[in-house]
Amino acid sequence: MPNQIKRNMAEPSSAIYGLGFIGALVYFIQHATSFWMGIIGFFKALVWPAILVYKLLEFLKM
Repeated sequence: MPNQIKRNMAEPSSAIYGLGFIGALVYFIQHATSFWMGIIGFFKALVWPAILVYKLLEFLKM
């Protein structure tokens, strides 16, 4: 039973990440000027949370 509880608690964050991925993917592909820029946009959409945290910590100078 405890494994079931842990799995259910992780689902909302997965849904938020999924929606963020789709939004980032649409944004990067819309702004792509070539096929390869679209491919790069796909990979950027995969790692956007890491980029966001990096920029936030850089802004806060931590």
